Amino acid sequence: MEAKYYTKLEGGRVRCLLCPQSCLIEPGGAGRCRVRTNRNGRLEADSYARLVSLSMDPMEKKPLYHFHPGSYILSVGPNGCNLSCQFCQNWEISQAAVPTARVSPEELILAAKSHQSVGLAYTYTEPLIWFEYLMDVLPRAREQGLVNVLVTNGFINPEPLRELLPYIDAMNVDLKSMDPEFYRRICGGELAPVLRTIEQAHGRCWVEITNLVIPGLNDSPQQQQALVDWVADLDPKMPLHLSRYFPQYKMTRPATPESTLISFANRAREKLSYVYVGNIRLPDMSDTFCPGCGQLLIDRDGYRIRLVGLKGDVCARCGRRADMVGLR
Repeated sequence: MEAKYYTKLEGGRVRCLLCPQSCLIEPGGAGRCRVRTNRNGRLEADSYARLVSLSMDPMEKKPLYHFHPGSYILSVGPNGCNLSCQFCQNWEISQAAVPTARVSPEELILAAKSHQSVGLAYTYTEPLIWFEYLMDVLPRAREQGLVNVLVTNGFINPEPLRELLPYIDAMNVDLKSMDPEFYRRICGGELAPVLRTIEQAHGRCWVEITNLVIPGLNDSPQQQQALVDWVADLDPKMPLHLSRYFPQYKMTRPATPESTLISFANRAREKLSYVYVGNIRLPDMSDTFCPGCGQLLIDRDGYRIRLVGLKGDVCARCGRRADMVGLR
């Protein structure tokens, strides 16, 4: 299938315009994502309808804590990524070529319906490199009453994101650091486009943010405060997930200390209503409390949840409306 968002150049070369990498691709070559290939001066979307993984997951695994809590969603992903994070937690399927299976848009939607899934989550690697497939699946899924969820690094240009957003119901964006040099040196990307994606999506769909906390790289008090301040300025009710790092792929630094995560969460809670700690079980760090009165609203044990302080979609104690979508 011919890819969208590229321009043809002299000598059969093309420039991909889907993401800020702006790859200049020679005939026979591929972009940084490895799935957009120049064939005789035409950019092809090689990953169209090719799945590297398919699974029913708890919504909390995305992680999305304020979007259809307690539901399950059929989750799929392509092979490849437009970043090259040295700490990638899914590097086996994002940074190397692996076997894939073809699943048409119609087959994918039928699978979601047959499994009584609340919708489809595009996740695991980087779904934005799947642009053409997404644009064929998203509106069809919406027509069938399914929600569409993106779990993404947010590294995309504004125009293609603008085309996607009308069909996206929720998004978790991995905001890796507030340091541009971190993005360039550790991830092979840029910070500014990710911030722009979050700003562009805010108010158009439900947005939550994840930050993988890596010792010695993005966990200084200054970087923590910069992240908290940026999110608070955009929307203090936007959930922030602080995720524990473990050595993976090319990074061998020791795992994030509990004390760092607790300190970061407490700092963030001074300005943000909903802050969670993941990849580790710590008391109260994955539960949801009412920002108005402190009432426990959702008790979480791993991916299992209990709605304990809600009356419909409001706090049972003070009547404050919960900042959530799809409460059952």
